[in-house]
Amino acid sequence: MSRFSESERERIRSQLVEDGRELFARFGFDRTRIKDVTESVGIGTSTFYQFFDSKETLYVAVLHAEQERIEAHIDAAVSEAETPREEVKTMLRTTFREVRSNPLASRLIVGGELQQLHDQLSEEDRESIGSDPREAELPYASRWAAMDEVRYDDPDLINGLLRSLIFVTRAQDSPIAVLHVSEYEEVEAALIETIVDGLFVD
Repeated sequence: MSRFSESERERIRSQLVEDGRELFARFGFDRTRIKDVTESVGIGTSTFYQFFDSKETLYVAVLHAEQERIEAHIDAAVSEAETPREEVKTMLRTTFREVRSNPLASRLIVGGELQQLHDQLSEEDRESIGSDPREAELPYASRWAAMDEVRYDDPDLINGLLRSLIFVTRAQDSPIAVLHVSEYEEVEAALIETIVDGLFVD
Protein backbone atom coordinates (compact mmCIF):
# COMPACT_ATOMS: atom_id res chain seq x y z
CA MET A 1 0.00 0.00 0.00
CA SER A 2 1.33 3.43 -0.96
CA ARG A 3 2.03 5.76 1.93
CA PHE A 4 1.25 9.42 1.50
CA SER A 5 1.87 12.40 3.73
CA GLU A 6 -1.18 14.31 4.95
CA SER A 7 -0.56 17.06 2.40
CA GLU A 8 -0.24 14.48 -0.41
CA ARG A 9 -3.44 12.75 0.69
CA GLU A 10 -5.30 16.05 0.72
CA ARG A 11 -3.95 16.97 -2.70
CA ILE A 12 -4.88 13.61 -4.25
CA ARG A 13 -8.33 13.57 -2.67
CA SER A 14 -9.02 17.11 -3.87
CA GLN A 15 -7.83 16.17 -7.36
CA LEU A 16 -10.08 13.10 -7.41
CA VAL A 17 -13.08 15.28 -6.52
CA GLU A 18 -12.10 17.98 -9.03
CA ASP A 19 -11.44 15.63 -11.94
CA GLY A 20 -14.42 13.49 -10.96
CA ARG A 21 -16.59 16.60 -11.17
CA GLU A 22 -15.48 17.27 -14.74
CA LEU A 23 -16.04 13.67 -15.84
CA PHE A 24 -19.39 13.23 -14.09
CA ALA A 25 -20.62 16.53 -15.55
CA ARG A 26 -19.54 15.53 -19.06
CA PHE A 27 -20.49 11.85 -19.15
CA GLY A 28 -22.84 11.30 -16.22
CA PHE A 29 -22.51 8.86 -13.36
CA ASP A 30 -23.16 5.62 -15.28
CA ARG A 31 -20.72 6.30 -18.12
CA THR A 32 -17.88 7.50 -15.90
CA ARG A 33 -15.56 4.71 -14.74
CA ILE A 34 -13.19 4.72 -11.80
CA LYS A 35 -10.43 4.08 -14.34
CA ASP A 36 -11.33 7.32 -16.14
CA VAL A 37 -10.90 9.28 -12.91
CA THR A 38 -7.67 7.60 -11.83
CA GLU A 39 -6.09 8.07 -15.27
CA SER A 40 -7.03 11.73 -15.17
CA VAL A 41 -5.45 12.16 -11.73
CA GLY A 42 -2.45 9.97 -12.56
CA ILE A 43 -2.86 7.30 -9.89
CA GLY A 44 -3.56 3.57 -9.98
CA THR A 45 -6.98 2.07 -9.38
CA SER A 46 -5.79 0.42 -6.17
CA THR A 47 -4.71 3.82 -4.87
CA PHE A 48 -8.21 5.17 -5.52
CA TYR A 49 -9.58 2.84 -2.85
CA GLN A 50 -7.35 4.44 -0.25
CA PHE A 51 -9.50 7.55 -0.65
CA PHE A 52 -12.97 6.33 -1.63
CA ASP A 53 -14.69 2.98 -1.18
CA SER A 54 -16.56 3.16 -4.48
CA LYS A 55 -17.55 5.33 -7.41
CA GLU A 56 -20.73 6.16 -5.48
CA THR A 57 -18.84 7.62 -2.52
CA LEU A 58 -16.72 9.75 -4.87
CA TYR A 59 -19.85 10.99 -6.64
CA VAL A 60 -21.48 11.93 -3.34
CA ALA A 61 -18.32 13.83 -2.38
CA VAL A 62 -18.45 15.61 -5.75
CA LEU A 63 -22.11 16.54 -5.26
CA HIS A 64 -21.45 17.79 -1.73
CA ALA A 65 -18.62 19.98 -3.06
CA GLU A 66 -20.89 21.20 -5.86
CA GLN A 67 -23.62 22.04 -3.37
CA GLU A 68 -21.16 24.14 -1.35
CA ARG A 69 -19.96 25.91 -4.50
CA ILE A 70 -23.51 26.71 -5.62
CA GLU A 71 -24.48 27.99 -2.18
CA ALA A 72 -21.41 30.24 -2.09
CA HIS A 73 -22.27 31.56 -5.56
CA ILE A 74 -25.85 32.30 -4.49
CA ASP A 75 -24.64 33.95 -1.26
CA ALA A 76 -22.35 36.25 -3.24
CA ALA A 77 -25.13 37.23 -5.64
CA VAL A 78 -27.76 37.78 -2.93
CA SER A 79 -25.38 39.89 -0.84
CA GLU A 80 -25.53 42.52 -3.58
CA ALA A 81 -29.34 42.82 -3.39
CA GLU A 82 -30.67 45.91 -1.66
CA THR A 83 -34.13 44.72 -0.57
CA PRO A 84 -35.71 41.41 0.53
CA ARG A 85 -37.69 41.32 -2.73
CA GLU A 86 -34.48 41.65 -4.71
CA GLU A 87 -32.87 38.96 -2.54
CA VAL A 88 -35.56 36.45 -3.47
CA LYS A 89 -35.45 37.38 -7.16
CA THR A 90 -31.66 37.16 -7.22
CA MET A 91 -31.61 33.82 -5.44
CA LEU A 92 -34.13 32.35 -7.89
CA ARG A 93 -32.47 33.79 -11.00
CA THR A 94 -29.04 32.57 -9.89
CA THR A 95 -30.36 29.10 -9.08
CA PHE A 96 -32.21 28.86 -12.41
CA ARG A 97 -29.03 29.80 -14.29
CA GLU A 98 -27.04 27.18 -12.41
CA VAL A 99 -29.59 24.46 -13.14
CA ARG A 100 -29.83 25.37 -16.84
CA SER A 101 -26.09 25.64 -17.47
CA ASN A 102 -24.58 23.10 -15.09
CA PRO A 103 -25.46 19.39 -15.47
CA LEU A 104 -24.32 18.61 -11.93
CA ALA A 105 -26.45 21.41 -10.50
CA SER A 106 -29.46 20.03 -12.36
CA ARG A 107 -28.86 16.52 -11.05
CA LEU A 108 -28.25 17.88 -7.57
CA ILE A 109 -31.18 20.29 -7.25
CA VAL A 110 -33.79 18.94 -9.66
CA GLY A 111 -32.85 15.28 -9.88
CA GLY A 112 -32.19 14.85 -6.16
CA GLU A 113 -29.28 12.52 -6.86
CA LEU A 114 -27.36 13.48 -3.72
CA GLN A 115 -30.20 12.42 -1.46
CA GLN A 116 -30.77 9.19 -3.40
CA LEU A 117 -27.11 8.16 -3.24
CA HIS A 118 -26.74 9.35 0.34
CA ASP A 119 -29.47 6.92 1.37
CA GLN A 120 -27.65 4.02 -0.31
CA LEU A 121 -24.36 4.53 1.53
CA SER A 122 -23.35 2.85 4.76
CA GLU A 123 -23.66 4.89 7.96
CA GLU A 124 -19.87 5.13 8.15
CA ASP A 125 -19.63 6.49 4.61
CA ARG A 126 -22.44 9.00 5.23
CA GLU A 127 -20.69 10.33 8.32
CA SER A 128 -17.36 10.66 6.54
CA ILE A 129 -18.74 12.49 3.51
CA GLY A 130 -21.11 15.07 4.94
CA SER A 131 -24.49 15.98 6.35
CA ASP A 132 -27.78 14.53 5.20
CA PRO A 133 -28.96 16.67 2.24
CA ARG A 134 -32.52 16.53 3.59
CA GLU A 135 -31.36 18.60 6.58
CA ALA A 136 -30.34 21.49 4.34
CA GLU A 137 -32.70 24.47 4.38
CA LEU A 138 -32.85 26.87 1.49
CA PRO A 139 -30.65 29.82 2.43
CA TYR A 140 -32.44 32.82 3.94
CA ALA A 141 -35.83 31.07 4.40
CA SER A 142 -35.84 31.57 8.18
CA ARG A 143 -34.82 35.23 7.91
CA TRP A 144 -37.44 35.95 5.26
CA ALA A 145 -40.13 34.19 7.31
CA ALA A 146 -39.42 36.52 10.24
CA MET A 147 -40.02 39.66 8.16
CA ASP A 148 -43.34 41.54 8.47
CA GLU A 149 -43.49 42.17 4.72
CA VAL A 150 -43.37 38.45 3.93
CA ARG A 151 -46.81 36.82 3.68
CA TYR A 152 -45.80 33.51 5.28
CA ASP A 153 -44.05 33.03 8.62
CA ASP A 154 -43.24 29.34 8.13
CA PRO A 155 -39.68 28.86 6.77
CA ASP A 156 -40.50 25.30 5.72
CA LEU A 157 -43.36 26.58 3.57
CA ILE A 158 -41.15 29.22 1.97
CA ASN A 159 -38.43 26.61 1.50
CA GLY A 160 -40.84 24.24 -0.25
CA LEU A 161 -42.42 26.97 -2.36
CA LEU A 162 -39.14 28.22 -3.76
CA ARG A 163 -37.66 24.75 -4.23
CA SER A 164 -40.77 23.63 -6.12
CA LEU A 165 -40.38 26.53 -8.53
CA ILE A 166 -36.98 25.23 -9.61
CA PHE A 167 -38.65 22.16 -11.11
CA VAL A 168 -40.11 24.26 -13.93
CA THR A 169 -36.66 24.04 -15.53
CA ARG A 170 -37.79 20.61 -16.70
CA ALA A 171 -40.43 22.26 -18.89
CA GLN A 172 -37.70 23.33 -21.30
CA ASP A 173 -37.00 19.68 -22.13
CA SER A 174 -40.57 18.48 -22.02
CA PRO A 175 -41.68 16.57 -25.16
CA ILE A 176 -45.04 18.32 -24.90
CA ALA A 177 -45.23 21.94 -26.02
CA VAL A 178 -41.47 22.46 -25.99
CA LEU A 179 -40.64 26.11 -25.49
CA HIS A 180 -38.12 27.99 -27.55
CA VAL A 181 -35.17 29.22 -25.46
CA SER A 182 -36.32 32.85 -25.62
CA GLU A 183 -39.89 31.84 -24.77
CA TYR A 184 -38.73 29.74 -21.86
CA GLU A 185 -36.69 32.61 -20.44
CA GLU A 186 -39.74 34.89 -20.65
CA VAL A 187 -41.87 32.29 -18.85
CA GLU A 188 -39.20 31.82 -16.21
CA ALA A 189 -38.93 35.56 -15.59
CA ALA A 190 -42.72 35.87 -15.34
CA LEU A 191 -42.89 32.98 -12.87
CA ILE A 192 -40.25 34.55 -10.66
CA GLU A 193 -42.10 37.88 -10.67
CA THR A 194 -45.40 36.16 -9.88
CA ILE A 195 -43.96 34.13 -6.99
CA VAL A 196 -42.19 37.14 -5.49
CA ASP A 197 -45.30 39.30 -5.78
CA GLY A 198 -47.29 36.61 -3.97
CA LEU A 199 -44.65 36.11 -1.30
CA PHE A 200 -44.62 39.73 -0.16
CA VAL A 201 -47.46 41.73 1.35
CA ASP A 202 -48.03 45.03 -0.45
